[in-house]
Amino acid sequence: MSDQTTELEAAAFRRLLQHLNEKRADVQNIDLMILAGFCRNCLADWYRDAAAAKGLNLSKDAAREHVYGEPFAQWKAKHQQEATPAQLAAFEAAQKQHG
Repeated sequence: MSDQTTELEAAAFRRLLQHLNEKRADVQNIDLMILAGFCRNCLADWYRDAAAAKGLNLSKDAAREHVYGEPFAQWKAKHQQEATPAQLAAFEAAQKQHG
């Protein structure tokens, strides 16, 4: 992979985080999981995995703060709602379908 490709991918990742944090904080993680099979927590886990692959020790909390743009507990208190029965049912169905 060229340096240019890496830079472009990094820019796209930053824009995804900006979009999720600034324009679509209303989108619940469970809805992302239902529709896309990943959520903000997955992004944080992948970010942490990438750090580990480079020999860097990054905590779960630090990775989540990077993705959420603030400590996870703060983001959760401001934006996360309890999952509805319909969301939970859709999540379970999506898990079965896409396993």
